[in-house]
Amino acid sequence: MKDRIFLVDDDRNILMSVSMALEAEGFSVQTFNDGEAGLGAILEQKPDLVVLDVKMPRMDGIEVLSRLREVSAVPVIFLTSKDDEVDQVIGLRMGADDYITKPFSQRLLMERIKALLRRRDFMNADASDANTEIENIEYGDLLLDDSRHLCAWKGNPLNLTVTEYLIVKALAVRPGHVRNRDQLIDMAYGENIYVDDRTIDSHIKRVRRKFKKIDDGFDKIETLYGVGYRYKED
Repeated sequence: MKDRIFLVDDDRNILMSVSMALEAEGFSVQTFNDGEAGLGAILEQKPDLVVLDVKMPRMDGIEVLSRLREVSAVPVIFLTSKDDEVDQVIGLRMGADDYITKPFSQRLLMERIKALLRRRDFMNADASDANTEIENIEYGDLLLDDSRHLCAWKGNPLNLTVTEYLIVKALAVRPGHVRNRDQLIDMAYGENIYVDDRTIDSHIKRVRRKFKKIDDGFDKIETLYGVGYRYKED
């Protein structure tokens, strides 16, 4: 089955050119030229990935992402204005998995889309292989189940994005060991995708907030200033 990509942008030229490029790569594509229409379709039809512009009429991308993240962990790539760091930081803090600045090359966007979908497929690979023994990661009150892309704390599931899940897994698989930001970037994004240190910091803050909604005393993800992060040993 083809992966379904939803494009939400008020620039019809971008919608047309990008959708044609994605369809040529074998994706199923739907386009929307305002945030309100895009959000409704995403929630109803549940695509595999969303490419979302920030500045749009009726409902901008920031609000779309905010509402989306209340109920969905669908991978989202943000399209932001060139050098508009405010949009980039806000988007990442709110749960975008990646961002690309306009103007952008279609090849770059395609690489980012494929990278996100590969990460999703990597986590789900064990579930489709009947000959593979699935091993969950259980450490204290934390459970990570790759076959279902499930993270639970004290029996309560968390709605983590693909990137957030991979960051938690990278830390929890070796409690007490420090991961620097470059290591977390490689583990969450792969070695061929460039993101800056602030991207990881934003994801970590969002992950902590999600754990604290379940358990206000959650303190397992530690910051070692100037070094990186680690999952605290029990």
